[in-house]
Amino acid sequence: MRAFVAVVPPQEAVEHLDAFLEVRRSAAPFRWAASDQLHVTLAFLAEVEERRLDELVERLERAAARRTACATRITGGGAFPDAARARVLWAGLDLDESGGLELDRLATGCRAAANRAGIAVDGQRFRPHVTLARLGRPTEVSSWIRLLDGYAGPPWRVDRIALVASYLGEGPRGRPRYETVEELALG
Repeated sequence: MRAFVAVVPPQEAVEHLDAFLEVRRSAAPFRWAASDQLHVTLAFLAEVEERRLDELVERLERAAARRTACATRITGGGAFPDAARARVLWAGLDLDESGGLELDRLATGCRAAANRAGIAVDGQRFRPHVTLARLGRPTEVSSWIRLLDGYAGPPWRVDRIALVASYLGEGPRGRPRYETVEELALG
């Protein structure tokens, strides 16, 4: 199973961001993320064997229990690898110093939990963000980043994580279909 561990923003935050982007999406031929797929990836797990799933959930539960909830909001934005040759357009999270540290430790704990369960973790250094769009080829997106810099969504609390299965090509228009396997509360 292909999966990831994520923080999923509450419906109110997703709807607010979706309304902000709705009137703007037609201005760019990006592959925009569906609103029901917006999340902050803590750990990407390219291959989870069924026999390791129970141990993974137990270890993720322990990792989540060690962390405390923190306040945030979706705000601002950026691009990977950079604005001049973007492949991904993203929105950021507004976190105070303790919230940023807590989320970073949560990501580290989730990655360690997967490794201890015998599951390889893919990905780069953790940078909290919500992927908004993927670009077919490197594109200059400074104007989009300036637009996102003016966005600030409603506040919400990061108080749980989700283990999500990703089924490539099974969603609408050939996109992945996501299915929440387990939700785990923070301590």
